[in-house]
Amino acid sequence: MRILVTGGAGFIGSAYVRRLLTGAEPTLTPDTVTVLDKFTYAGTRGSLDPVRDDPRLRVVVGDVCDGRLVDATVAGHDLVVHFAAESHVDRSITGAAPFVTTNVLGTQTLLDAALRHGVARFVQVSTDEVYGSIDSGSWTESAPLDPSSPYSASKAGADLLALAYHRTHGLDVVVTRGANTYGPWQHPEKVVPLFVTNLLDGHDLPLYGDGGNVRDWVHVDDHCHGIVLAQQAGRAGGVYHLGGGTELTNRELTGRLLAACGAGWERVRPVADRKGHDRRYSLDIGTSRRELGYAPSVDLEWGLAGTVDWYRRHRDWWEPLKRR
Repeated sequence: MRILVTGGAGFIGSAYVRRLLTGAEPTLTPDTVTVLDKFTYAGTRGSLDPVRDDPRLRVVVGDVCDGRLVDATVAGHDLVVHFAAESHVDRSITGAAPFVTTNVLGTQTLLDAALRHGVARFVQVSTDEVYGSIDSGSWTESAPLDPSSPYSASKAGADLLALAYHRTHGLDVVVTRGANTYGPWQHPEKVVPLFVTNLLDGHDLPLYGDGGNVRDWVHVDDHCHGIVLAQQAGRAGGVYHLGGGTELTNRELTGRLLAACGAGWERVRPVADRKGHDRRYSLDIGTSRRELGYAPSVDLEWGLAGTVDWYRRHRDWWEPLKRR
């Protein structure tokens, strides 16, 4: 199988590539893996270092909005797994244009190329944020989309485009929507690596509002395994939730990270809440469990401890990113 991975040098995309090429997904042995990545601030070549010498890996530097490049790159591939996206909510609030361009127009460019070249399956990797906030219970895949930020609105638009290409053109599309994902190699603009690296450097932690916002947390290895299950066994036109099953308030998450780093609450500095900050996310993973056999396996306590240890041992990777 020839697999094209867009955004394959980003956090989740690179974890997916590393898992494929190191045998962590034994039911999937690719003939080739092509990474298409623009290598913006969020994509690093270092995240592919563990597999850079694998002869099956090919890296193409470029933009998913570049029609000619995308057309030439998609040709000859059996599967497209589309991770490439602008993904930081705070950045989308201060400037939405790159999010609409990359997340919506980039997806449309890829879908057109996949259709032209007869790609067997297109996996659209998305987020729980497209649903907006939920007070109680959990979203099912049939819940209406109600995004709150320019980021989540652009991802919702991309999801709808992908599903429309299935319904209109018959393109085999599967959409996955993941919970808040954490683990090694995540850019330190996101909350877990930001807080961990701040603590390692002796800096304070900026906690939004009252810290009561609730998120479902899933380890990046579980998230990637769920994507593999969806690409192998998902229904064409299906949407699948990949949650972790562990909900924490941001304050509870902060407490766990403080404990893991041997620090106290005097290191926490409350800051003004983010605009349009969704209060709670929660995914129902029943469909994914029944149809795909998906079940998260990484315990949050173990996963966070391993993540903290990884950042402690890999200053050479994240310190340059923070200096930028």
